[in-house]
Amino acid sequence: MEQYEFTKHAKDMILEREIQEHWIIDTINYPNRIEMINNEEIHYIKQIKEFGNRFFRIVVNPYTNPKRIITLFFDRRVTE
Repeated sequence: MEQYEFTKHAKDMILEREIQEHWIIDTINYPNRIEMINNEEIHYIKQIKEFGNRFFRIVVNPYTNPKRIITLFFDRRVTE
């Protein structure tokens, strides 16, 4: 995760929601889907079997150096 930095909000969400580091790595490296939202956001989405098959969303600004993880959460709106 050296090529990424986390906003304070993202760091807080990791602690508050007890998000596992390997979920973050797997979602960015092997997403089920990627959504290009606008010029400043890419959303990586992956179904996490260990967490009741819920979909995990990571919002990234890919145009900063390093890339910035803005927020991450389990998204109840996403379905297959």
